[in-house]
Amino acid sequence: MTTELTFYGVACFEATGPLGRVLFDPFLTGNPIAPCGPDDIEPPDLILVSHAAFDHMGDAAAVAIRTGAPIVCGADAAELLHAQGVPREQLRTTVWGIRVEVAGIPVTPVECHHWSVAKLPDGRLVTGTPMGFVTEVDPGCRIYHFGDTAVFSDMRLIGELHSPSVGLLGCTQPWSLVQPGAGRVVSGEMSPEEAALAAEWLGVKIAVACHYDDPDHPDVKSFLEQARLRDSTGKRQAYALRAGQALLIDSGGATLTGGRLK
Repeated sequence: MTTELTFYGVACFEATGPLGRVLFDPFLTGNPIAPCGPDDIEPPDLILVSHAAFDHMGDAAAVAIRTGAPIVCGADAAELLHAQGVPREQLRTTVWGIRVEVAGIPVTPVECHHWSVAKLPDGRLVTGTPMGFVTEVDPGCRIYHFGDTAVFSDMRLIGELHSPSVGLLGCTQPWSLVQPGAGRVVSGEMSPEEAALAAEWLGVKIAVACHYDDPDHPDVKSFLEQARLRDSTGKRQAYALRAGQALLIDSGGATLTGGRLK
């Protein structure tokens, strides 16, 4: 069996396999490299939202309302999604450790060292727990999405407990989207070196760069180098996709393709 993993820019991926189609962190509108918009996405069986940041939750409401797809998310993201018009019966709130199955697809929320805050239409701020996810659309290919986490040593525990084979690992920032403020931002939630260490601790066979809007940025290239240097197995594959590209993943590893989009 085969999983097709397509990159849409920043932290948005789509995984398709025998169990269905999962859309991760569907930020498309305003995404400078997205090859399509929320009306162009094929109807997913499930949407996963790691936290309420605009560049992660993105177009989740628009896609869910158009397609009827359910969303797995945290409590604060659920409140904002409902305020945006998503029926509560389409929402499944959860948190680290509470495994769920939605649309026949198993989802394990895992620890994420970040923040999550949503501003509701009436001006109230609600906060919640950000999440990473381990899920699968093919029983032979378990995918870890980093959510937006910083590196932390219990990634080893996630690897031991859940054995992800593919890691979608933030290694930089989408620099064109960084908000203005005092001083300057100098790294993403994980640096290239930290993302490569996360791949090692998780024990993934395939490490995929994530959280960028420029595939040629030095951080992305550095991640590919560091993933090889940190690989104790000598077998780990590392990729950085351009928006619209896909990986075809089976028991033999991954093959890069042009994806479904032209």
